[in-house]
Amino acid sequence: MQDNTGRLTRLAVLCGQCSCGCPELLVDHEAPPARRIVITDDFGQRVQMSEDQFQVFVEEARSGRLDAALSALSASGG
Repeated sequence: MQDNTGRLTRLAVLCGQCSCGCPELLVDHEAPPARRIVITDDFGQRVQMSEDQFQVFVEEARSGRLDAALSALSASGG
């Protein structure tokens, strides 16, 4: 999905089961390369990163390292 200017393309909605302004993963086509990937939260904050940085995040998820980190957090009650 793109916004009305064509600047942003939505890659994913990270909740989507409510109307609270769910976190989203977007591409900002007009941003400098170091800030092209955008993650928004439901409070209007944004994190921007390069495609290379996002690729590292994706690789960490695919490898299971993020699952392990989440399991450790759950086990410690955090």
